[in-house]
Amino acid sequence: MTSADTTFRSGFACFVGRPNTGKSTLTNALVGDKIAITSSKPQTTRHAIRGLVHRDDAQLVVVDTPGLHKPRTTLGERLNDLVRSTWSEVDTIGLCLPADERIGPGDRFLVCEIARLRRKPVLAIATKTDLVSPNRVAEHLMAIQRAGDDAGLTWHEVVPVSAAAGDQVQLLADLLVQTLPEGPPLYPEGRLTDEPEETLVAEVIREAALEGVRDELPHSLAVVVDEMVPREGRSADRPLVDVRANVYVERDSQKGIIIGHRGARLKEIGSASRVQIERILGTPVFLDLHVKVAKDWQRDPKQLRKLGF
Repeated sequence: MTSADTTFRSGFACFVGRPNTGKSTLTNALVGDKIAITSSKPQTTRHAIRGLVHRDDAQLVVVDTPGLHKPRTTLGERLNDLVRSTWSEVDTIGLCLPADERIGPGDRFLVCEIARLRRKPVLAIATKTDLVSPNRVAEHLMAIQRAGDDAGLTWHEVVPVSAAAGDQVQLLADLLVQTLPEGPPLYPEGRLTDEPEETLVAEVIREAALEGVRDELPHSLAVVVDEMVPREGRSADRPLVDVRANVYVERDSQKGIIIGHRGARLKEIGSASRVQIERILGTPVFLDLHVKVAKDWQRDPKQLRKLGF
């Protein structure tokens, strides 16, 4: 084995794209566990979530970003700013372009914007290839190539991937690792993310609350964990953590939707999220959920700060 074969690489790669292009599913597939919430609702991701991929030859930190979109609220503007600041800081960019959608004006705008970064490897990732025929994938790859040519961007690689089916996920990891600088691991072995537990818990609750809600409500949902404390007086072999969290909506009518008839909907949200929270914390949990109204919080800078944006 030559010394070149034993080089250890470490660094950051971010996934960017329009909303709902498969960035979070791909992040989870690479990490090998669920660290980013996924939903069919667009604009689900609201933080730059970091997932850690540990290998013998490398440590790849994958940053899942919110979908870049035309902002209609102060929150939307802040999420777009977060994407741009993230891609300026990472070593490599993976632009996700789903194979089940044509390359549109939003994608072209994104390609042109990324083309201006210069001297940074950009991989075009054709996601969701399991949803279309091989002929459609081939067409899509040609359209991606053209979009890069039109913007004056030379793709480092163009790679078709299905995170859901596990197709070419390993190849993508290899290609991303090749773009990283040489260097030691940045995080301890075994960690899957550097997100605080409170953030992960809040995201799990929000994911459960997103299930089955329609129209504008997904955007109006925010979750804040007020408290996570071990229950006093419990023996070491019977631990219990009390988690108190608030689900925020923007209007009274939305509060009723989340609570449901006689509290049935809120109970469902609690049951679904508690299972995942117990997995994250590794201990039984008592989950105390409340729904509150923070009027038009997406447009109010003061409320946005309070809710962590």
